[in-house]
Amino acid sequence: MNTEMLDVVAVNSLKKEVPYFEVGDVVEVSCKIKEGEKERIQIFAGTVIARRGRGINEVFTVRRVANNEGVERIFPLHSPNVVGVKPLRSGKVRRAKLYYLRDRSGKGVRLAQRHTKHAVNR
Repeated sequence: MNTEMLDVVAVNSLKKEVPYFEVGDVVEVSCKIKEGEKERIQIFAGTVIARRGRGINEVFTVRRVANNEGVERIFPLHSPNVVGVKPLRSGKVRRAKLYYLRDRSGKGVRLAQRHTKHAVNR
């Protein structure tokens, strides 16, 4: 009963249009950054290594390597601070979580590209 009431309240906060992306895809996440009284949009590009949760609680983890240092950020999918998610490439994976990429470097981090109707090739 409590979950039904929570779902009714959470429906108003869900985003209407969420792009299709899966674990292994390379995405650009545009998020709002507040500095003092100013707001700007910053793009974080990387590989989606995990997705979890459902509905309003859905989050995804994006990993990239910057200055030879691995950087991971966890984004709530329906957050108002996440302006948009733009899928760039689809990766061919056989796992739900790609935590093994943390131990790899160089060419070992690259995933094979998937060629399906959902893949966005640019």
